[in-house]
Amino acid sequence: QVQLVESGGGLVQAGGSLRLSCTAPGRTFSTDAVGWFRQAPGKERTFVAAITALGGATEYADSVQGRFTISGNEAKNPVYLQMNRLKPEDTAVYYCAVSVAGTTSDSSAYDYWGQGTQVTVSS
Repeated sequence: QVQLVESGGGLVQAGGSLRLSCTAPGRTFSTDAVGWFRQAPGKERTFVAAITALGGATEYADSVQGRFTISGNEAKNPVYLQMNRLKPEDTAVYYCAVSVAGTTSDSSAYDYWGQGTQVTVSS
């Protein structure tokens, strides 16, 4: 069983920054994709960013492009999500996930999920 642990969430004012971390004790994900998703109250879980399975390329949702940066070493453990210029609409529970198939933006293709960390952006 893969355990993913997110940390770094909190309360921040609009325009501020947070850095989320995703760790998995004793595991490496060199051939897997690792992504971040978020779910706001009453809304579906949506894709935020991912590091692809091979090569370390990154992908972002349009809503966070240019503000968020996903990064990680070759083992993809840990994986970070640097969030800058945060907006109230970024408020959500943020989840880290791993896709063995290497798929990035499709949440249904992810195999392992963390418990989530709350990010709240005040206006």
